[in-house]
Amino acid sequence: MQFDNDLQSIQEMRNAVKRAKEAQAEYLSYSQEQVDEIVKNVAEAAYGKSLELARMAVEETGMGLVEHKKIKNEVGSKDVYESIKDEKTVGIIGEDRVNKVTEIAYPFGVVAGIIPTTNPTSTAIFKTLISLKTRNAIVVSPHPRAVNCTVEALKICSDAAVKAGAPDGLVGWISKPSMAATNELIKHRDIDVILATGGGGLVRAAYSSGKPAYGVGPGNVPVYIEKSAKVNEAVSMIVDSKSFDNGTICATEQAIVVDRNIQQMVMRELRNNGAYILNEEEKFELEKIISPAPGKLNPGIVGQHAVKIADMAGIKVPSDTRVLIAEETRVGKHIPFSIEKLSPIFALYTAESYQEAKDYCMKLLNLGGRGHSLSLHTTDDGVAKEMALEMPVSRIMVNTLSSIGAVGATTGLKPSLTLGCGSFGGNITSDNVSARHLINIKRMAYGIKSPSIPKASTSDLPKKIEKGNQEVEEIVNQVLKQVPEHKHEISPEKITEMVNSVIKKYQLN
Repeated sequence: MQFDNDLQSIQEMRNAVKRAKEAQAEYLSYSQEQVDEIVKNVAEAAYGKSLELARMAVEETGMGLVEHKKIKNEVGSKDVYESIKDEKTVGIIGEDRVNKVTEIAYPFGVVAGIIPTTNPTSTAIFKTLISLKTRNAIVVSPHPRAVNCTVEALKICSDAAVKAGAPDGLVGWISKPSMAATNELIKHRDIDVILATGGGGLVRAAYSSGKPAYGVGPGNVPVYIEKSAKVNEAVSMIVDSKSFDNGTICATEQAIVVDRNIQQMVMRELRNNGAYILNEEEKFELEKIISPAPGKLNPGIVGQHAVKIADMAGIKVPSDTRVLIAEETRVGKHIPFSIEKLSPIFALYTAESYQEAKDYCMKLLNLGGRGHSLSLHTTDDGVAKEMALEMPVSRIMVNTLSSIGAVGATTGLKPSLTLGCGSFGGNITSDNVSARHLINIKRMAYGIKSPSIPKASTSDLPKKIEKGNQEVEEIVNQVLKQVPEHKHEISPEKITEMVNSVIKKYQLN
């Protein structure tokens, strides 16, 4: 019998989750030393296959550059490992002897990992490492256009983990991914937390699943070249960053904002670094390729070389062209050069003042990059601090390559392939997501203070009782006066008892 592809995908997902849950229950008993040995083995195995996985990813997706994807795989394995290897994630992880508070780590359980087509192997390695470090299991849903390379990365990680003593099934995946299976995965009763890296719709689905979720938003990153910048260095880094893996990292610069008094210097240096400046006619033709429908990015340009994209628009450019640039003045969903392009294409905005430069950056972020990142080139620390205070982003990269600086390759930021956008972007965290986001912490606290609890005042209680007794006695006497002496068949004591009973009844009500 031939089964429907969606049904096969869903059943495979259910089987993977079941195995992961069982494996994680066993993994829960592992010591910190055992966990660390497993994580080390996985990181080394993945790092050793960085080039092979990079080739697979480029061949399968048709996106990016092998040499650059290799670097991303190295960041996702070695750099991530180095950043988490000394963290305590098992048992007692902290003790405050002064305040007598002890912190104890415990895992979420089973992680659902959603992997994008733009970074299919590096993200899979990264999410596996931080899950295993925290005694979680993980089940991954690859992107359908990158399933083979993603699954291969996961097999490398799984084999290395098992070889180091991990339970089989701790790392699982869907080899025939479908949207139906992914949607059911993130809602599965045995999934405890979601790590979603992908399109906006998928991230929203993760947040609406009813599960704890770490999702990331889009990154329409502006780069501001402020008048005090070292123009030569700034432009060189910007072009290197934009052309890195053909612009597939979400933290890559998307639009250049430059002060008027250095604009000509910037244009000259852009050309010197392999940029092709489009004329108005060429800009018009490329706009149709970038966004065939208003606000919609053409997926066919994502991760493609600048020369290939120009050819798609019928534009002849030098063979060594690295980025395509068009001057722009407008920002909006209907302005193709102003949206996130995930390819080596830039809009260039010239600002007449510092305030106008900030306004351009704000508009670009509000269009589709709130909460993510901003890049800045300046030698004025005051400008850097002011931008950091005012811009609605979670990270600002100063005088470095934004694309790989944001993921921790050229900065002191935590190495990560999932970059939170905070409340600005509707995310639960503004951090570079790492191992610490996949543990819970319970706290044992001893009493260290002796509070003085005031007791209720009883000073006027006897007076109230005495007054109450007098009122009852008066009522009894009045009743007896109304009754002739020869008919005193009920004793005063009996009447008193009856009156008290009635009073109590009404007091209770």
